[in-house]
Amino acid sequence: MNPSDPVVVTAVFHPNPESRDAVLEAFRVAIPRVHDEPGCELYAITDAPDGSIVMIEKWSTVAELDAHGDSPAVTELVAALAGLLERPVEVTRLVPIPVGDPAKGQL
Repeated sequence: MNPSDPVVVTAVFHPNPESRDAVLEAFRVAIPRVHDEPGCELYAITDAPDGSIVMIEKWSTVAELDAHGDSPAVTELVAALAGLLERPVEVTRLVPIPVGDPAKGQL
């Protein structure tokens, strides 16, 4: 990945069943702060059928995503999630492949 390439990220969180509300509260605090970070085009959580929470992100550049990883919002989110997850977060970086209508064929 080139540092100037756009990047899409999925991050899958598996809350402990008794900690789900606390995990969601941690996201409610962090997400508005992340939305203000340079390069953040999308940072949204979704519910998955297995009870996990899937974060879908889009960043203007890999470099801006890398900076996000060291941001105060992420540092505080990681601290808030300590002990609330069944297993480590599964993070995948993806490179968009635009096809078709630009508004519908890519994130």
